Amino acid sequence: MALDALFLAGLRRELAAALIGARVDRIGQPSRPSLIFHLRGEQTRHLCLWAGTAPRVWLSETGLENPPEPPMFCMLLRKYLTGARVVAVDQPELDRLLTFTFACSDLFGGSETRTLTVELLGRAPNVILTDGDGVITDCLYRAGGLGEKRAVLPGLRYEPPTGLGKMDPRTADAAVFGGLFRAAEGGAEIAGWLCGHFAGLAPLTARELVFRAYGETDTRVADALAKDGGAALAASWDAFAAVLRGGGEPCILRDETGTMRELACMPIRQYGSRWTCERAESFSRAVETFYASRNAEERRRQLTADITKQVKTRRERVARRLGNQQRELAAAADRETLRENGDLLTSSLHVMKKGMASFEAEDYYRGGTRVIRLDPLKTPQQNAAAYYKDYTKAKNAEKILTTLVAEGREELAYLDSVLAELAMAETLGDAAEIKSELADAGVLKAPRDKKRKAPKPARPMAFTAPDGTRVLVGRNNVQNDALTFKTARRDDLWLHVQKLHGCHAVICCAGAEPAEATLLYAAGLAAWFSDGRNAGKVPVDYTRVRFVKKPAGGRPGAVLYTDYKTVVVSPRAPEGTA
Repeated sequence: MALDALFLAGLRRELAAALIGARVDRIGQPSRPSLIFHLRGEQTRHLCLWAGTAPRVWLSETGLENPPEPPMFCMLLRKYLTGARVVAVDQPELDRLLTFTFACSDLFGGSETRTLTVELLGRAPNVILTDGDGVITDCLYRAGGLGEKRAVLPGLRYEPPTGLGKMDPRTADAAVFGGLFRAAEGGAEIAGWLCGHFAGLAPLTARELVFRAYGETDTRVADALAKDGGAALAASWDAFAAVLRGGGEPCILRDETGTMRELACMPIRQYGSRWTCERAESFSRAVETFYASRNAEERRRQLTADITKQVKTRRERVARRLGNQQRELAAAADRETLRENGDLLTSSLHVMKKGMASFEAEDYYRGGTRVIRLDPLKTPQQNAAAYYKDYTKAKNAEKILTTLVAEGREELAYLDSVLAELAMAETLGDAAEIKSELADAGVLKAPRDKKRKAPKPARPMAFTAPDGTRVLVGRNNVQNDALTFKTARRDDLWLHVQKLHGCHAVICCAGAEPAEATLLYAAGLAAWFSDGRNAGKVPVDYTRVRFVKKPAGGRPGAVLYTDYKTVVVSPRAPEGTA
């Protein structure tokens, strides 16, 4: 759900109180739709903007990881806003817009004003930087052309989205509200009428006002007028307006299963005991809590979306080529028939004539006769020679195709392992390492900028077993190789999920026999960081590191191992790092 304008009004008051006077220290753009401003005032604040699905703004206590190379829009914001002070936070016309006004220094050391407008418009969110004259410096998403009604492009004057001309509910007193209500169409539902006449009212809030007045959410205008002339609704409206003037009360609604379903700017009672309404510490905390799980998923998807698309395209191409090669190899397996046809024709040249389309020869290989197709334009000798030539080509092709099919299967397995890694990637570092690995493997094009630094190799994930034993798990193929062949000792215990793509795991036991609980703990982690994460039970092989070998010419992450045993476990989600 997108934040409704009344919830955003309460959030604006909160942001203004926390940010006005603060100075922009750093600006980051962890992914395309997200921006984070680190501001210093009486205390450090992290202003987070999300201009993707379900756009939102909130203050966070922690920052987010930034990419090694900042995007162009991020660098532009740094150029103009680093060191600037926040002087105002506004919400024009109670719309789903927030404007942050900054006092900045211009290129000549003078002062200027710039405005950052955040449009939280559901299907078309955007972040737009304008100068003191309202001219667009740049924006996160460029839209439209010069001839269109509303274009958002650098150099054009910023025009906010056209409002709907509705009344601000914070300014409508009882007399104004009563006059409007009595003039309403009698057959209309009150909740729909409220949404149509007052700005910022979400259907949830409108239904709540009706419920508080009449105990149900679908009461019609005529029924309310007949019952009490709309007095109960007017009282409900007055109480609601008072809450708005006080800034609102941030609330989160949970359904019967505990799943968070809605955000509201006031307590919601219309669901009775079926749903619970809990008061949040602040509007920002409500937003951060509500979108916490979605934040992680959206962030992971944004980090890996482009790479995943390219890898899938490469995989489809490899799979298609492999299928063709396998069919050709199957056809080459029947090459002996070609040689036999040549032999049978050679033995019958004396009875054959040019122009024949087929010849029925005595089959002294299998008995009886065999009908052999001929090229009428060739002589009998040329037809026999053609069969021998096809036989030689098929024989040579089998050798080449056998190698190509093996290489294709290896590449397909490697790409599948990379897709599994991408599905588990959680940080920018993970995505950058996988991208670098793919560039080294020739799957992706290497960056043209040779000066660009390679991502700093991350350490493997570290966990602590119940008895205190350290367990290490690789994050990707390159890390798997480094963990197994460089970090781990030869007498440590190595684990990997059986016949599935997954990460390498190592129990740092230095030759000792680990406790059964430790073995099961590490095996559960190995199963969790694999394609078997969602399975009920997964077989995991384990052996000493010295029995794990790298195949000659093998791709990153590929290994061969012997002297192993197998344990069947349920995938175990990590509880924390060591």
